[in-house]
Amino acid sequence: MSLILLLALAAQVPPPAAPVPPRQPGATIVAEPAALFIAACDANGDARTTRAELTACVARSFVDAGPNPAGSAGYIGYSDWAQKWLGDRNALPSPYQVDADTDNRITLAELQAQFGVLFDRFDLDKDGVVTRSELVTIRSAAVPQDGDGGKRRGRR
Repeated sequence: MSLILLLALAAQVPPPAAPVPPRQPGATIVAEPAALFIAACDANGDARTTRAELTACVARSFVDAGPNPAGSAGYIGYSDWAQKWLGDRNALPSPYQVDADTDNRITLAELQAQFGVLFDRFDLDKDGVVTRSELVTIRSAAVPQDGDGGKRRGRR
């Protein structure tokens, strides 16, 4: 009887695999982490960020960099700030680029200067206000969806 049961089990065909849902199409509109931060600094909710709104917003968020009593943060504090507010420790230029006086500390003024440079880059029409349309990048082709964003291409 057990031989018949084993033969019956062996003859069973496994159920068909569930169909794999289609992947979401690749992004054709993207935004840099700094652009998302600038958009979030819109204090009055008009979908436009002024330089004054950005300057105040950077100042409010700078406390998360853990500045010392003199008002500067170390490179690790700067990275912690970028992790919290931009989503990644490397979302802004290297702290060596932001640290204008090369004292191995990031001051609020240095961070605001870095965001001033970014604000100027995003303010395409140079009207002193950054709109959502200025903060996004339209790509003509979708970003590859090979699991690593195309980072490994050519390095095999």
